Amino acid sequence: MLLDTASLYFRAYFGVPDSLRSPDGIPVNAVRGLLDFTARLVADHSPDHLVACTDADWRPQWRVDLIPSYKTHRLAPSPPAGPGEEEVPDTLGPQIPVIGQVLDAVGIARVGAPGYEADDVIGTLTARARGPVDVVTGDRDLFQLVDDARQVRVLYPVKGMGTLQSTDDALLREKYGVDGSRYADMAVLRGDPSDGLPGVAGIGEKTAAKLLAAYGSLDGVLAAAEDPSSGLTPTQRRRLREGAGYLAVAPRVVRVADDVPLPDVDPVLPRGPRDPMTLEELSDRWGLGGSLQRLLAVLAG
Repeated sequence: MLLDTASLYFRAYFGVPDSLRSPDGIPVNAVRGLLDFTARLVADHSPDHLVACTDADWRPQWRVDLIPSYKTHRLAPSPPAGPGEEEVPDTLGPQIPVIGQVLDAVGIARVGAPGYEADDVIGTLTARARGPVDVVTGDRDLFQLVDDARQVRVLYPVKGMGTLQSTDDALLREKYGVDGSRYADMAVLRGDPSDGLPGVAGIGEKTAAKLLAAYGSLDGVLAAAEDPSSGLTPTQRRRLREGAGYLAVAPRVVRVADDVPLPDVDPVLPRGPRDPMTLEELSDRWGLGGSLQRLLAVLAG
């Protein structure tokens, strides 16, 4: 089980009341929410291995070099965040290091890689996996990893963490008209304003899916644009040609990396805390109470 950690703690922050506070009044809703999410995931799905994947670089320069608009709308406009830092709600920022400290003390593997996003860490660990993989994320970009043949699915929260959509190839075909192997191609054509990806003008999700169904892949669609005998409309042909510069670089930006150099970690699900003394101190300092105890009970069980 691979956790898209930032995606989940953002959901916890916005889904769990900020009335959950430390003894000295600091909000800990993201910390406690993530602990509760993790406890529920372990209880419901019983993974043998669990890795909390992190953004060592939420906006890698190599992606920005290819598409300068990549995630620009998420940049913090002013201090306290420095240049190039992601805008994070004031009361969430202080909770992020606490999350890392607690996961480390519990013994849950936590992995990031300089120059890469959590998506790339997840893509690499998925590529290396020898058995079934559950990716837990609120980011649809990771639907591209879904692969029924390899038993890779995405558990996607549709309402808090109480309801998870188990996303397989059949569901993707039903909802988007493509399976996991073609989801990234569709995302390239469609674009994604939330990530600063313009897409091809006039080609939305449904049209992208139809083109991929007709021509098999993004390369097939681009070949059809240059083939006078293909069934593309003149407008589609023109727009694909006009978008050639974007289409030359977008696939590398949209597709998650699967060859990231990662540090060695032990992904085996812990049965007890790695550092009980530190964990007790963190629990007392931040008032983690029942959330931490529920996680520890599930791990021990």
